[in-house]
Amino acid sequence: MSSHDESELATCSLPNRETSFKIEQDLIRNLSSLSSNSQDGLSGFRIGEVILRNGDNYSGMLMGNIPEGSGKYIWADGCVYDGEWKRGMRHGKGKTLWPNGSTHEGEYSGGYIHGTGFYTGTTNLTYKGRFKLNLKHGLGFQTFPNGDFYEGSWIQGSIEGQGKYTWSNGNFYEGNMKLGLMHGKGMLTWRNGDSFEGNWNNGLMHGFGVYEWKEGGFYVGTWTRGLKDGKGVFYPKGCTIPAKQEVYMNVLRNRGLLPELRRNSLESRVLQGSSSVDLGNMKITSGRLRNVSLERRWSLEVAIEKLIGHDLGENNGSEDSGIAESVIPILEREYMQGVLISEVVVSGKFPVPSRRSKRRQKKLVWDVKRPGEAIIKGHRSYDLMLSLQLGIRYTVGKITPIQRREVRSSDFGPRASFWMNFPRGGSQLTPSHRAAEDFKWKDYCPMVFRNLREMFKIDAADYMISICGSAALRELSSPGKSGSVFFLSQDDRFMIKTLRKSEVQVLLRMLPNYYHHVKTYENTLITKFFGLHRVKPSSGQKFRFVVMGNMFCTELRIHRRFDLKGSSLGRSTDKIEIDENTTLKDLDLNYGFYLEPSWRESLLKQIETDSKFLETQRIMDYSLLLGVHYRAPQHLRSHMPYRQSDRLAVLSEEDAQEDDALNHPQGLVLVQRTNDENSVVVGPHIRGSRLRASAAGFEEVDLLLPGTARLQIQLGVNMPARAELIPNKDESQPVHKVYDVVLYLGIIDILQEYNISKKIEHAYKSMQFDSVSISAVDPEFYSRRFLDFIQTVFPENP
Repeated sequence: MSSHDESELATCSLPNRETSFKIEQDLIRNLSSLSSNSQDGLSGFRIGEVILRNGDNYSGMLMGNIPEGSGKYIWADGCVYDGEWKRGMRHGKGKTLWPNGSTHEGEYSGGYIHGTGFYTGTTNLTYKGRFKLNLKHGLGFQTFPNGDFYEGSWIQGSIEGQGKYTWSNGNFYEGNMKLGLMHGKGMLTWRNGDSFEGNWNNGLMHGFGVYEWKEGGFYVGTWTRGLKDGKGVFYPKGCTIPAKQEVYMNVLRNRGLLPELRRNSLESRVLQGSSSVDLGNMKITSGRLRNVSLERRWSLEVAIEKLIGHDLGENNGSEDSGIAESVIPILEREYMQGVLISEVVVSGKFPVPSRRSKRRQKKLVWDVKRPGEAIIKGHRSYDLMLSLQLGIRYTVGKITPIQRREVRSSDFGPRASFWMNFPRGGSQLTPSHRAAEDFKWKDYCPMVFRNLREMFKIDAADYMISICGSAALRELSSPGKSGSVFFLSQDDRFMIKTLRKSEVQVLLRMLPNYYHHVKTYENTLITKFFGLHRVKPSSGQKFRFVVMGNMFCTELRIHRRFDLKGSSLGRSTDKIEIDENTTLKDLDLNYGFYLEPSWRESLLKQIETDSKFLETQRIMDYSLLLGVHYRAPQHLRSHMPYRQSDRLAVLSEEDAQEDDALNHPQGLVLVQRTNDENSVVVGPHIRGSRLRASAAGFEEVDLLLPGTARLQIQLGVNMPARAELIPNKDESQPVHKVYDVVLYLGIIDILQEYNISKKIEHAYKSMQFDSVSISAVDPEFYSRRFLDFIQTVFPENP
């Protein structure tokens, strides 16, 4: 819409509501002043022409010197009204012509556009429908300059209520709207024939709904802010909704939780309740409405569904044509913010198990294996888990009400701890518990770790629920040689590791400097510690453990894990079968990861800062834990063409959503940061600054993965990169493989001091192996070798 159209249209919109009324007051005042200066003092009806001192002109019927009846008023700027008047105000039928050619013809009342009317702008914007006090209110039909059109209800100048919006590209929406956005029950149909019927919130799919593909197949489930969230059922091509499911959906329609668009026409629904409803705002442009989710939010799982439906459809038409519909598998899926986390076959019997059907079933059934073993009653660690949970609940509950203050020197060291007895039957200070025996609980430096938790924005209640809630912890097998036992909270946010006494002593010794380091360097990559405790059962050994942040707590699947030290002796995995939970080592890494140049510089600088800190603390044998999420899972890469790109693209989110997942299955898209923080997913216990991209003019950016919410990019968290296969030296024709990946990384195992035992180990192994290749070396050499190796893991862009 041109600026001229908007200025003229403003007389009919809320922000300039006083404009037309002011015109009437000026008319009355000017005519009244003319009347006081006239000598004839005519009264009663007459027809005449009046020229005002400001250049305005009126000709028509007058009651005294006030317009009454039919007349034409011409303003000095060229605006013209020709129509009916009452007591000096536009009232009845009339037509207004603005200087730029825009017109309105229709009903007026009390000086306002009020009633039925037709507006025509100079840029092909038209509106035909009801007005109220200069605002569109009631039923109306509007066409937009870009070719979109809307028919339905308007309230107080805004699109609100039942209506149908059709975009120029062929997409259309039928249902309820609010403030120009899809809101409530409705159905959106894309030009390719796909459709979504269900609930909407502020332009996004939100709540229960049904997504149906044109070529067949549909998904019944729930959405959250445009992303599948929770459990649902996918019916591939060739399936029909079971009778029970159809009954359930009909009940939802009867209760008003699903629209009835497939049973009733839009016109009948609009006319039934339209007396007080009208959609639209004359100042709404195509730009505003494009904030609505006009294009389907493609995701990797959508591509999977298309591949599954296509494959089954072809199969049904050939070798399985004689098999009934019931043999097609129905899949129960669970999503977390758009990411498919599990999938199982819940219905459908396969025919005689041929090789092809077995391969198909293996491809369809994808159940994500969560790491660890749930600790339930009878488990060897069950009593230890109960003691641990009760102790942490007591500690956090006791320290949280104390007013926050800066830590003091007296808050550090072995003396800054307290004991508490927990008898099974309870005491005046402790509750009864279900552990097998009494235990003693020791909490180290509670004020320090309380401040560390707050520093990393961890809410005390969330912390207790995550670790001490009703859900059981999971025990992980130890990936290292230390023999430590690892526990994982049910929501994956926190890792609990048992420590040796020597490690506890090291942590207490370095804790003041550690606290200062993480406070000074908000982007630090070293392990985040949130609590240090000890449990001593009345008839058992002592268990010391530390609570840490889990670096791999993310909605994305971690496909590969690496523990990198920079040494080579014994640094390869001895496992034959490798899965997503296998921790690989230095010699297993055959990829180089290319980052955005400024990110690589920041990453290496921070790793150097952290390693120098550990060097000053006489720490060695630490490692870089690296998690890799491949943009497309291994089993899909054969279906999808690869597009190599040397740089990450920086697009608007609007353009990114229009990208087709089948054409760009592995693409990583950066979008500039917006003010809508609710749409951005941040990692747990995340602190520090966002990363900036040179391709975006060094502005802060987020990572947009189709089918996933915007991910906040920070150092070591949600970092997009390009992984290139490092060819073996003996390959005559090396294969060039490149993948788009998302990286998660941090420095772990920072409690090994270079003590006398490590010095003896260094001396002994140096006589048998190259001293450069072993892990037990002095901290200065270890830090230098570690940094040199990390630079090869993240090479410079060619």
